[in-house]
Amino acid sequence: MTDRFAFRVAATDGAARTGVIAMQRGEIRTPAFMPVGTAATVKAMRPAEVRATGADIILGNTYHLMLRPGAERMARLGGLHNFMGWDRPILTDSGGYQVMSLSALTKQSEEGVAFKSHLDGSRHMLTPERSMEIQRLLGSDIVMAFDECPPNGVDAKRAEASMERSMRWAARSRAGFDAGGEHAERAALFGIQQGSLDETLRARSAAALTDIGFDGYAIGGLAVGEGQDAMFGVLDYAPGQLPADKPRYLMGVGKPDDLVGAVARGVDMFDCVLPTRSGRNGQAFTWDGPVNIRNAKHAEDMAPLDADCSCPVCTTWSRAYLHHLVRAGEMLGAMLMTQHNLHFYQVLMQRMRDAIAAGSFAAFRSDFEARYRR
Repeated sequence: MTDRFAFRVAATDGAARTGVIAMQRGEIRTPAFMPVGTAATVKAMRPAEVRATGADIILGNTYHLMLRPGAERMARLGGLHNFMGWDRPILTDSGGYQVMSLSALTKQSEEGVAFKSHLDGSRHMLTPERSMEIQRLLGSDIVMAFDECPPNGVDAKRAEASMERSMRWAARSRAGFDAGGEHAERAALFGIQQGSLDETLRARSAAALTDIGFDGYAIGGLAVGEGQDAMFGVLDYAPGQLPADKPRYLMGVGKPDDLVGAVARGVDMFDCVLPTRSGRNGQAFTWDGPVNIRNAKHAEDMAPLDADCSCPVCTTWSRAYLHHLVRAGEMLGAMLMTQHNLHFYQVLMQRMRDAIAAGSFAAFRSDFEARYRR
């Protein structure tokens, strides 16, 4: 174990595995779900409440933070951890996906991506080197390499060209990160596998990333509209193409049954806006499947949101009260629904860790899917 970054697999059950990532700001139990803190906040939650759900690490968005409040300002204010009051590990994405999905008038080149801000139209240039610099200024614990995430359904030629460019950018990201002085001595860098839905392209991407060498490896380019069956089809082989002694991170996923299916295929880390965004919009995740609390049938239902949940929301308030808050547009409704969802996700991860350690993951998965999808 090292102070900077170390990963230990404690137990396996089939392809599923459980372990621990050790870093200076704390340990991360895997499989791990990272709540998304887009703009230096996990929406509708205070940091202590996020930690109380069981989260060991959160995610910050490079694109949003570079635009507002700005990376250089963030550094002057003591870094992202100090700014938002979160003292545990933070993973930051590279900004590439948001640039290509949110920005107006993007222009991609070998150098990087020129774009106009979706906030005020100001012009910016994001390159692998600038992405590493921004994440260093934020004080990120796990830095993501800068990559290109092609949209779903691109043809084979475009997918290959995009993957090859991402690998060139990965090498530049590695060099840029390593030039980061003190930050590089305490943080970690993850590479991102690309290749769309093509097994051969993903194998080439994995080989290129392994040759460069990273602390962990992400599976990118999924959860972009291809559907669960296609995603699982890629996950049937993609994790096995990556080094077994490093964490495997599936970016932007997902629904509870996505997480269970991905863990069964060897994935260790996840992030997604779904539990927080769904909570703000009146959808709760429960062991019996999603619940739309806006539905009229909940107006006089004094039962808890989830009878098998021990979170403060389910042990204190009724579906009727939550229905009222959400329908009335009260901010407390979004807060409580979000708190429940994040708690549910973290309990789900803990139950998967326990099942893997006990050698009973297949039974857990079968029981979970039968109940959740019913």
